[in-house]
Amino acid sequence: MTDKKSIIPVEMIERSILFIQGEKVMLDSDLAELYGVPTKRLNEQVRRNLKRFPPDFMLQLTKDEAESLRSQIATLKRRRGQHRKYLPHAFTEQGVAMLSSVLNSERAILVNVEIMRTFVKLRKMIASNAELARKLDALENKYDAQFKIVFDAIRQLMIPPERSEEHT
Repeated sequence: MTDKKSIIPVEMIERSILFIQGEKVMLDSDLAELYGVPTKRLNEQVRRNLKRFPPDFMLQLTKDEAESLRSQIATLKRRRGQHRKYLPHAFTEQGVAMLSSVLNSERAILVNVEIMRTFVKLRKMIASNAELARKLDALENKYDAQFKIVFDAIRQLMIPPERSEEHT
């Protein structure tokens, strides 16, 4: 069902999805890189079409969030003229979908398709993990305490690995 020749590696998209302010989002700079446009141009198009980006589609990071990300994933280049004047924007899945309409390029459309597929895959993985947790709870209630150590070990294995500190 999916095209074997993806314009963007899925892993690159997956690494770009962050959890900020209780939402799964992608930063403007990561999206600009994926779309092959400067971050400044992406944000210009967003500003020209602000009605398309309500608060549940796009949010602006706080200064603390931006600083935290900058220190974690080195979003700030240290050369003259390579810093950001404004706090980064983060786009939810719906905001990312809206970006293809304001960027209006063939690459933006193709990249958006890949990003949407990645968000769907992520939702399926989360749902699958929740279903597994429910089944594990049912089994644990069914068996006595002698299996507690087994259930605890399985729960530890279900915890997703922490996000890598690297950001490309």
